[in-house]
Amino acid sequence: MLGICLAAATAGLSGCAAFRGPAAPSNPIFVRANNQEQVWEQTIDVLHHNLFEIERENRLNGMIETKFKTGAGLLEPWHSDSATLHNRVEATLQSIRRKAVVTITPAEGGYFVGVEAYKELEDVAMAANSAGAATFLDNNANQRDLPELMGQATPSGWIPKGRDLDLEQLLIDDLNTSLSQ
Repeated sequence: MLGICLAAATAGLSGCAAFRGPAAPSNPIFVRANNQEQVWEQTIDVLHHNLFEIERENRLNGMIETKFKTGAGLLEPWHSDSATLHNRVEATLQSIRRKAVVTITPAEGGYFVGVEAYKELEDVAMAANSAGAATFLDNNANQRDLPELMGQATPSGWIPKGRDLDLEQLLIDDLNTSLSQ
């Protein structure tokens, strides 16, 4: 009985960390491979498996960047971009979007594959929430966005929240499994 109480107290103090299992792979991971094409294609397959669309890829720089993807809520279990229950609840209650940037760097005997995932929160104050605002905008009729010439004139409506380490770890785990076969 005392052993059970001590185990429960230890678990309560250490939180979920006591039940996580084996240590996760580092970021970036080292992949033993001779063929960059194979590493590249398997990386693209892992991103597609996690329902990310590729925005741009550059084989010379070794970079793959995805488009932003709307965060999956509780009612979308087939989307894996919300890697934890906390992320799913957060995406259910407010608009979240994520993107991933994967780098593939040649190294002696293989390649380093790194993942950076970025998360943004919708700036609701910027969103037009009324039907009239969508059709009758008379307060900024001459406003134009010319990003090619001078940068964006109006804020994008999204607030950068930094890196999403949970999604990064999920993608690293999937890449590690796929590339080690």
